Amino acid sequence: QVQLVESGGGLVQAGGSLRLSCAASGLTFGSYVMGWFRQDPEKERAFVAAIGSGSRIYYADSAKGRFTISRDNAKNTVYLQMNSLKPEDTAVYYCAADFSWVDVTTTRPDYWGQGTQVTVSE
Repeated sequence: QVQLVESGGGLVQAGGSLRLSCAASGLTFGSYVMGWFRQDPEKERAFVAAIGSGSRIYYADSAKGRFTISRDNAKNTVYLQMNSLKPEDTAVYYCAADFSWVDVTTTRPDYWGQGTQVTVSE
């Protein structure tokens, strides 16, 4: 079955950086749009960034200029480089996959990872 496993979360100070990774298995990775989402307990799950099978990229406004999404199809892995982190970036970050660009960018992907916690202190 499809498995998406995130890693790289942790505790950082404001202004710091983290790189999240999502290793995928059980799917033809190069055929999927991959996305990152985040969820604070006080808010609904929100789109962060997506990268298509042809490497089209789209970012939420909150991520533009600070976060970079990339993928390595040979490693079946998608990454989210997060720089200039702010306390409001604190959330559980989820990796997701779908054949459809629209489904990913509208928070309706077929597959989700388990999430990794990112905490940004003042």
